[in-house]
Amino acid sequence: MTIPLLPQAVKSLTDKIKSFTLQPNSDPIVQLSVVVSPIPVIAWLAAQSTYPRVYWKGRDTEEEVAAIGSCKDFFFGDEVDDIELSVEYQKQRALTNNQEIRYYGGVAFDRRNESWPDFGKAHFVLPRIELRRSGNDYKLLVNLNFTEQEFTQEIDDALQSLQALDAPKPLAPPNKVALMGRSDRPDRYRWDELVNRVTHPKFIEDTPKVVLSRLTQLEINEQVDPWMLLACWQGRNPNSFQFGFQFSPDSTFISCTPERLYRRRQRELFTEALAGTTIRGLNQEEDKALAQELLDDTKNSHENQLVRQHIVDVLNPLSNYVGAEETPTVFKLSHIQHLHRSIRAELKPGVNDFQLIQALHPTPAVGGLPKESAMNFIRQQEGYVRGWYAGACGYFNKYESEFAVAIRSALIEPGRINLFAGAGIVAGSEADKEWTELENKLTTILSILTEL
Repeated sequence: MTIPLLPQAVKSLTDKIKSFTLQPNSDPIVQLSVVVSPIPVIAWLAAQSTYPRVYWKGRDTEEEVAAIGSCKDFFFGDEVDDIELSVEYQKQRALTNNQEIRYYGGVAFDRRNESWPDFGKAHFVLPRIELRRSGNDYKLLVNLNFTEQEFTQEIDDALQSLQALDAPKPLAPPNKVALMGRSDRPDRYRWDELVNRVTHPKFIEDTPKVVLSRLTQLEINEQVDPWMLLACWQGRNPNSFQFGFQFSPDSTFISCTPERLYRRRQRELFTEALAGTTIRGLNQEEDKALAQELLDDTKNSHENQLVRQHIVDVLNPLSNYVGAEETPTVFKLSHIQHLHRSIRAELKPGVNDFQLIQALHPTPAVGGLPKESAMNFIRQQEGYVRGWYAGACGYFNKYESEFAVAIRSALIEPGRINLFAGAGIVAGSEADKEWTELENKLTTILSILTEL
C-alpha cells in the first residue's frame, strides 16, 4: 500500500470531513484520521502559523505528537477551586468514549499563587489538528466538537483549519545566541540565607524537606525559535519527556524533563521517586564511581526515601495495591544522574486523573514535606512565581493519561529566556553544594544556547 504524502493526506481528510454525518446518539466529539508518509514532527509544528501549538513526546514510548489550534479548551486563570477544576475535567472526559481523543495541557506548580498570563492555573486544549507518530507510523488527525457550534459551522471551521496548514520546512539552522545579561532570583546571598533557614534544626523538626528553586533570566537581543531549541535539547537527553506549549506567539514553555508524575492505563498506574543528584563522569570508570557515591550518600538516599514513602502514603487511599522498589537505581542524563525508584499501583474503581494530580502533585521532589508547610515557605520566601515550572504537563482521556513534572524547563519570551532549577534542601544540605547543583542542572540548556 502506498502511503500518501502530506498534500494527498490533507485532501483525503478534507473529503472525510465533507462526507461526515453525525449519527443519532453518537459522541459529540469526533476524531477523523488518515495515514501520512513520515514528516519531521517538530519541523512541521514550527512551520505552522496557527495557535495554540503543542508538542509532546513520551520518555519511554515510541510516540510523538504535534498539535495546533483548538476546538475545545478549558482555562483557569484566577483563583481556582480544585473541586471546580475536577468537575470541569470530568465533564470533558465524559464527552467521548474514543480513546484516541486527547486533551493536552498542564497545571501550575502552585494553584494558590498568581499565574503566568497565557498558561493560568490550569489550561488544557483539545487540538483542532494533530500529527502523531507511533514508531514508524504517522497519522494526520482532525478533531470535531459538536457541543458548542452548529454542525455546519464546525465542519466549515475544520475545513478552514486544514486549508490553512503550512507546508513543513526544515528547522532554521541554529545561530549562537548573544547573552546580554544574566540575573538570578533568588540571588546567591539570598540563596544562602534560605538554605540556612530551612536547615535550622527547629525548622527541620516540622518540615524535613523544602525544594528551593531559582529563576535564571538571560537577556538576549534576538529571536530564538523555541522549537529549534527544544529539538537541540531533545538530542542531548533523548531519554527524557519533551514537550512544549505555545498558546500565543510571544510566550512558549518548553521542557526536557526526566521526571514522570504518573502514567495511567485504565486502573493501572505507574509513577516513581526521582530525587538525589550528582554529575556525570568524564569517562566510564569515573561515571560508575560517581553513581556508586550517589547510591552510598546518606543525604541523597534519605531524600529519595522521603519521596518514595510520601508517594506510597498518598496512593494507598486511592489504590487496592501499591508496590515500590525498596532500593534505588541510578537514572542517567547527559550531564547529571539521579536516584530512582519505580512505583506501581492498582487504582480503586472510579479514581480519576484529577484525584491523582491532587494527591501526587506537587511531588516532594519539587515541593517538599510535609506538602503544605513546604509550599507555604516557597510561596512566601522564594521570591518569584514558578508558574508551570515544576507543574504537571501531559495529556488525558477517558482510558489513559500521562503527566510529567516540568523540571528542566524554559519560558521563552521576547528578549528573554527564563530558565529554572531546584534542589531538595534537607538536614545536612550545604548552600554552596546546592547552588552548584542548580548550575549543574542548567548545564545542558546553557551549553546549547552558547553553542547555537
